[in-house]
Amino acid sequence: MSKSVTIRIDDELHALLKERAEAEGTTVTALITQAAHNAVRDPRLEGATATFRAFIDSHADAFDQAFPDDAPARLDGPGRAA
Repeated sequence: MSKSVTIRIDDELHALLKERAEAEGTTVTALITQAAHNAVRDPRLEGATATFRAFIDSHADAFDQAFPDDAPARLDGPGRAA
């Protein structure tokens, strides 16, 4: 179920939203919905991607040794995701 929300924006902001939506192949509604999701996202998640990538970069060799069949270099083999 979804709810409709009405907001008022000036012509300049509307034009910028339309331009951005067209450039991204999406809609103004989708852009605003994503912005709303971002506004209520848990702040503890900020930087989580960078932290995770740094952890993986620091421990990739240990992971590859512990799980040699799942090492990234082998993911393009038969039966594995490319």
